[in-house]
Amino acid sequence: MNRVPPSERIRQAIQELLDSGIRGDKDVLNELIRLGAMRLVQEILEQEVEDFLGRGHYEHRKGEVEFKGYRNGYREKQLETAEGSITVAVPQLRQTVTPFESKLLSFLRSHTDVLDRLVAEMYARGLSTRDIEEAFKDSTGEQLITRTAVSQVTESLWGEYEAFRKRDLSGFDVAYLFLDAVFEALRRTGQTKEGILCAWAILTDGRRVLLHLALGNKESYEDWLEFLRDMVKRGLKTPITVTTDGAPGLIKAVEAMWPKSLRIRCWAHKARNILDKVPEYAQSEVKAYLQTIREAPTLEAGRLAAQQTIERFKKQFPSAMQSLEDDLEASLNHLRVPVAHRKFVRTTNLIERSFEEERRRTKTLPKFFCEHSALKLVFATLTRATRRWQKIHITELEQKQMQKLRQSLGLDPDPNSEKQQKQPESEKISVTA
Repeated sequence: MNRVPPSERIRQAIQELLDSGIRGDKDVLNELIRLGAMRLVQEILEQEVEDFLGRGHYEHRKGEVEFKGYRNGYREKQLETAEGSITVAVPQLRQTVTPFESKLLSFLRSHTDVLDRLVAEMYARGLSTRDIEEAFKDSTGEQLITRTAVSQVTESLWGEYEAFRKRDLSGFDVAYLFLDAVFEALRRTGQTKEGILCAWAILTDGRRVLLHLALGNKESYEDWLEFLRDMVKRGLKTPITVTTDGAPGLIKAVEAMWPKSLRIRCWAHKARNILDKVPEYAQSEVKAYLQTIREAPTLEAGRLAAQQTIERFKKQFPSAMQSLEDDLEASLNHLRVPVAHRKFVRTTNLIERSFEEERRRTKTLPKFFCEHSALKLVFATLTRATRRWQKIHITELEQKQMQKLRQSLGLDPDPNSEKQQKQPESEKISVTA
């Protein structure tokens, strides 16, 4: 019979993983996270039983210690979480003098507000309503919360989203804006995925904030234009820069709404598109040239490096060089902001990482029934991801440089002025539409 408690076996598995060496492999790191979550849950369960019986695992009762019952093995319970499938060994007891009851569950019964918040957090972190229902059962099988109740509690997330999408944005002094979309499959549309549009920003004081989230269907020009109009109506200040990928509808909407702002083409997307058109044997060399363009000290130096790169490779890799030439000026606009800010504005990596986290969590759930459930979970996940964002340090000199750039672009610093709200005649955009 195995006398090693489950938590110790998990600890040994973690140690073996660490001993094998971790070199940044995502699968290895995800397994480490999964085992860590499993160990945490397992140790809590074992500690509760140890406290109840008054003795440790396979420890005999000593002296006058009151007899309270025997351990009777474990019952495995499977939970599908964002960290993967977690097997929890639930301790079983027999011949107990008094019924064993989890202190955690006992506490939650008398603190329903804590239970509601805990359920909402578990849902936001990728557990299905069924898993949450199973997690809140005591040793007798009594349910602390039903699946229906879980669904009702998670509706609080929708309330949070509704308040979020209606809030006043005039208090955010936006310097750099970022736009992207994540796609989720809905049951009512079968295999078709619908876009959820997202806007983030770096403020002039260095804070990073989530600004807006809404359904965007096919990420079309009309969808993005409506999305941007909504933020402007709620007081969003004209940004100095707007970083996007190469989606035509998004680019057109940004240029229509903020024609004077600097549009920046995401370098992560740009480089991938170019290198995809280059044979593997030459990718390292081409990548080095691209990095020279991206890291150029000035806008003029960037243009020169781009021209030299095109001349160097246009005969060998014409399609790749065509991708480089496409929207080139937008790809160099990051060289116009303060040097220390360039690495932050030249890509949508912050968005990409947050979306990767969102996809990692939602992959454990079935297809969403509707846009309501999709938005609810994506919003919950992304807003929680923002809590880990770090503030960017912006010096007084950089503040002056940003203000000078804003003035040189002809951007009105007052978000409530008529000038800021005026739209290009060619597009006839009404922000009150």
